[in-house]
Amino acid sequence: MSAYLVLPGIGGSGPEHWQTRWEAAEPEMRRFAPESWDAPQLDQWIAALDAAVAARSEAPILVAHSLSCLLVAHWSARSDRAVRGAFLVAMPDPQGPDFPQEAASFGNPPELFLRFPAVVLASSDDPYGPLVHSRTRARQWGASFVEAGALGHINAASGLGDWSWGREQLRRFEDGLTGKIED
Repeated sequence: MSAYLVLPGIGGSGPEHWQTRWEAAEPEMRRFAPESWDAPQLDQWIAALDAAVAARSEAPILVAHSLSCLLVAHWSARSDRAVRGAFLVAMPDPQGPDFPQEAASFGNPPELFLRFPAVVLASSDDPYGPLVHSRTRARQWGASFVEAGALGHINAASGLGDWSWGREQLRRFEDGLTGKIED
């Protein structure tokens, strides 16, 4: 089993969020810990992610939701720490009308290929990230793309519980990484 880093978005993914449920069920899933879940600052979140990756005994797979998808792109351009890949779920559009003002520092993510394999999963009716935006970012970042169906923002409000379909997608992504460590 791989090492994983769970990267929630604003608010930190509460107890009913699939990330929290996966973390409770998988001892190898650990959550990164920025100074504030509710007042995110890009530089601080990048430092927290870098520290969390450095603390793992093996290169982890990043499991990101929402704002943390943008974090991963910024971090990829600034850090040289090794990760096996990134599983990016429900990426918001920082130019969209519903993007939180308190997360403005995360806007304008790099349009460069990520330096590790990645997959973007998107809902067809996500109010924060339209499919066209997610597809465009996946292409810019050299990531594969999976449409998850109509699941809203793929969060606790989506009522997904343990989100077994998403867990299966993570397993498939991980299976494709066998032996690959990118830095």
